[in-house]
Amino acid sequence: MTEYGLQLYSLRDVTDKDLEGALRAVSEIGYKAVEFAGFFGHPAEEVHSWLEKYHLCPIGTHTGLQPLLDDFDGTVAYHKAIECYNLIIPGHDLSTREKLDTFIDQVNELQPRLAAEGITLMYHNHSHEFFPNKDGLLIHNELVRRTNLLFEIDTYWAFAAGQDPVQLVKRLKDRVRLIHLKDGAGGHEGRWLGKGSAPVAKVRRLALKLGLAMIVESEGLRPSGIEEAAGCFEYLKTLED
Repeated sequence: MTEYGLQLYSLRDVTDKDLEGALRAVSEIGYKAVEFAGFFGHPAEEVHSWLEKYHLCPIGTHTGLQPLLDDFDGTVAYHKAIECYNLIIPGHDLSTREKLDTFIDQVNELQPRLAAEGITLMYHNHSHEFFPNKDGLLIHNELVRRTNLLFEIDTYWAFAAGQDPVQLVKRLKDRVRLIHLKDGAGGHEGRWLGKGSAPVAKVRRLALKLGLAMIVESEGLRPSGIEEAAGCFEYLKTLED
């Protein structure tokens, strides 16, 4: 069967209280990788031991820009200790030209420093990056044009912004490294994979064709994060050839 990762924000009703239990559940469902959304005070050595125990690959972390600015060395050391080499900025306030310019300057300075440490810097979109900001700039276009950032394309948020996520990934394929598989009814209403209107099956086919790693994110917690993550995994099984 095709291997999938899970963005642990999907299990945020568990992770802050029992990160190890969340990792165990992810493994039991059948996911092979995890993308972290916080470590909740756990030392890197402990997290690494859990990853080994449950045979999970740390495919990436959602880490904001500020930890890199405040403690670059510590952030790098943590990632190396858990053997995670993809650091993904999960979004940022880029609502004005000034904020966008500052961010671009910062990531253009940080990216080669991270690369020298063996860590790839990426940006994860929501929907707002595809609309003009307060100064009329299309944020995602500016990031593509003015940085060398790689991208984790959240295909549902692109869809919710009126983009065709399949065409978006095709257009940016040399800059895309990870795909978020997500579904929803449009806007901010997320749903289990296969229960919304996003083109999940088409995105999956393209990701397989391009050799892109796929990470499930399901944000509804209905009835719980673990049950929703399991339901998404069962849906993906139905797409196997």
